[in-house]
Amino acid sequence: MIKNILTHTGGIALYGIVSICLFFAVFAAAVLWTLAQRASHVRHMGELPLNDGEIHPFSPSASKNHE
Repeated sequence: MIKNILTHTGGIALYGIVSICLFFAVFAAAVLWTLAQRASHVRHMGELPLNDGEIHPFSPSASKNHE
C-alpha cells in the first residue's frame, strides 16, 4: 500500500536530493567553522571542565580581567 503511494507521487526523488545537499552544506559549514577557530580559544574551552572555576593565567579571559 505505501509502496503504491510513493511510486505514484511525482517528484518524490527531489526530496532525497535536497536533503542530502542540505546535510552536506551543514556538515561542510560545521567543519569550516571548526577549522577557523583559534588554537588558543580551543585550548581554553577544552580546559574549562578541568579548571573548577579558576582562571588560567595565560587564557584570553585572564588578560581581559586584569586590564
